[in-house]
Amino acid sequence: MAILSREQLQHLHQYWQATNYLAAAQIYLQDNPLLKTPLRPEHIKPRLLGHWGTSPGLNFIYMHLNRLIRDTDASILYICGPGHGAPAFLANTYLEGTYTETYPSVTRDEEGMRLFFRQFSSPGGIPSHVSPHTPGSIHEGGELGYALVHGFGAVFDNPDLVAACVVGDGEAETGPLAGSWQSIKFLNPARDGAVLPILHLNGYKIAGPTVMGRMTDAALNSLFHGYGYDVFFVSGDDPMVMHPAMADTLDKAYVQIRNIQAIARNAAVKTPAPRWPLIILRTPKGWTGPEEWNGKPVEGSFRSHQVPLMDVKKDPAQLALLEQWLRSYQPEKLFDGNGRLRPALAALPPKGNKRMGANPHANGGGLYQPLQLPDFREYAIPVEAPGVTTAESTVQLGKYLRDVFTLNEAQQNFRLFCPDETHSNRLQAVFEATSRCFMEPILGTDDHLSPDGRVMEVLSEHLCQGWLEGYLLTGRHGLFPCYEAFITIIDSMFNQHAKWLKTIRELPWRHPLASLNYLLTSHSWRQDHNGYSHQGPGFIDTVVNKKSSVVRIYLPPDANCLLSVMDHCLRSRNYVNLVVAGKQPELQWLDVEAAAAHCEQGASVWQWACNDDGRAPDVVLGCAGDVPTQEAVAAAWLLRKHLPELKVRLVNVVDLMSLSPKEYHPHGLERELFSALFTDDAPVIFAFHGYVRIIHDLVHGRPEPERFHVRGFMEEGTTTTPFDMVVLNNISRYQLALEAIRRVERMQEQATPAIQYFRAQLEKHPAYIREHLEDMPEVKNWKWE
Repeated sequence: MAILSREQLQHLHQYWQATNYLAAAQIYLQDNPLLKTPLRPEHIKPRLLGHWGTSPGLNFIYMHLNRLIRDTDASILYICGPGHGAPAFLANTYLEGTYTETYPSVTRDEEGMRLFFRQFSSPGGIPSHVSPHTPGSIHEGGELGYALVHGFGAVFDNPDLVAACVVGDGEAETGPLAGSWQSIKFLNPARDGAVLPILHLNGYKIAGPTVMGRMTDAALNSLFHGYGYDVFFVSGDDPMVMHPAMADTLDKAYVQIRNIQAIARNAAVKTPAPRWPLIILRTPKGWTGPEEWNGKPVEGSFRSHQVPLMDVKKDPAQLALLEQWLRSYQPEKLFDGNGRLRPALAALPPKGNKRMGANPHANGGGLYQPLQLPDFREYAIPVEAPGVTTAESTVQLGKYLRDVFTLNEAQQNFRLFCPDETHSNRLQAVFEATSRCFMEPILGTDDHLSPDGRVMEVLSEHLCQGWLEGYLLTGRHGLFPCYEAFITIIDSMFNQHAKWLKTIRELPWRHPLASLNYLLTSHSWRQDHNGYSHQGPGFIDTVVNKKSSVVRIYLPPDANCLLSVMDHCLRSRNYVNLVVAGKQPELQWLDVEAAAAHCEQGASVWQWACNDDGRAPDVVLGCAGDVPTQEAVAAAWLLRKHLPELKVRLVNVVDLMSLSPKEYHPHGLERELFSALFTDDAPVIFAFHGYVRIIHDLVHGRPEPERFHVRGFMEEGTTTTPFDMVVLNNISRYQLALEAIRRVERMQEQATPAIQYFRAQLEKHPAYIREHLEDMPEVKNWKWE
């Protein structure tokens, strides 16, 4: 265990003082970085931005992890849950040199320090939260709740990595973080790395107390012992007591981690699920900052959360107190006259890639290895004629994913993250290659459960999303299948990851990552078991509004298109790919080569469903989504049968963003191709999987966009028959056919018999399903002829 000499203790404390000085000065100073002259108003930034309160504790942890790395040669990834503590993270990367290596203009001297202070939370500089701009970070600090789950995702299949994850006590109150403690039930020490959670309790949020900050040590110990952790406490405000205590505790925790892994990796020894170490660190909020101002406490209170002294530029008394505070760190003893860290202190951080700001896993695209993928054509459904063969699209995808697991078994760089829905979503073929991962006791009644499983099933969309993000951010690959209605639980997490991808594209030193791939099945149109509570296609709306450089949305209409799309998505990098495809038996339209060509173009005319003979059609039936496609094709069939004089073209869209003009999205169809598909003036009746406004937004800027009449999900639904769902939302074949007729004025008179028939079918439908509890035979058994 750690025994610090007097000299070691002094150097550790001085290094901590240096990081605290840099953290505070980033918030306040634009000039006079070494305080060589008395502090004056012109030395102060015009806008004081940032967070001080958590920074001293984060510096304390970072510095002590540096000591642990130097003593053990460990590979440690620092995950900063209190992301607004960026001044601390940046201060440490500046001192260890990784910041200057990333941004060479910010040199480690007086002028570089001045630039370092000026760029913090300033135009053209570095954000005030830990962000992609921060060397060593995989975690966006703009939103709380995701630090711990990112840490676990990072260490899956990384046997030598330790993710030291600082959890703030405000963050600990969030739902995602509360669920994240359960992740040790899925952490296999034989093949995975370890997460060392450090719960940093400083007692306050922005203005109020924190729940865990007010809990007793006994209560916290009981809580986390119940979760399965071995709890270590370090608390106090005297640095000379806290330094030895923290060093000793980190050593004990690290030894415990390595012992757990050594036992698990000895094949001859079988042990129950281990107790992983957890450190609870109690320190004052704003530790070492101003004790009070204007008769009110600052250090140890919520008043130190952001900027403790806000009026230093105008108030001489506050300016004097700020100078007293900054000089208390004795910068003249920490840095030489040129602004360089004193040699004894500069020797403290680890070297090379052992520095946490340079850990390769923090820029995981550099560790990226492409997946070995089978030929998706080998899993294709034979389609000799469109609209005759019935198959379950996701069943075929499951076979493809099974072999993705098999081909990448040696690399161990692919996992499925799914909220207990793998079998429900018809992906069960993957269990021929792997099992569900679980570290708790396994019973005889369990199915495909193993500590070595690579399917991560847990009833928390937050955990699935966070695990996958951590896995991708450290260089690996994965897929997140989910029920469509409940993926919206992670809207905010998706937003943060999309912003991360958008930002790393602008940073040349950040390597591209494998794309985040969603498969939304069990979708809104076929909720036979669940009804209205499970009907909601709103995640498409969330995704479509992010940067066009990042998002891709696919709605494959059948199994072969789904295979082609997923193969493309698993090969892609730096995107969020949203794939929506049903799991129910459905008609198949395209053979595999036609499907591949269709998906490559993004949208195409299905000539076999048209009767316009390649000439200008009277009306275009557009569709996107498997159920809307079936209804649109059936509508074209009905019109051909009952009103052959009406010239109908059918256009299927598999890549939703292809509808957008090219200048708005890189997947947008060229103007000439768009016009070749939809014409420039024919009315378009568009059947869409989601909410209709998206299509109107996407075709804005196309020729005569007002001619698009879109039908989609209208928040109408229940536990009912498949056809009743489309009728309730005005998207059935009969309703589409009626709308097509209505849009072509010259057909009104001769269309009367067809109109009467279509309306009669709609009137017959509700009575029939209530009597027979299933759809009418002409609907249920319909196929393309």
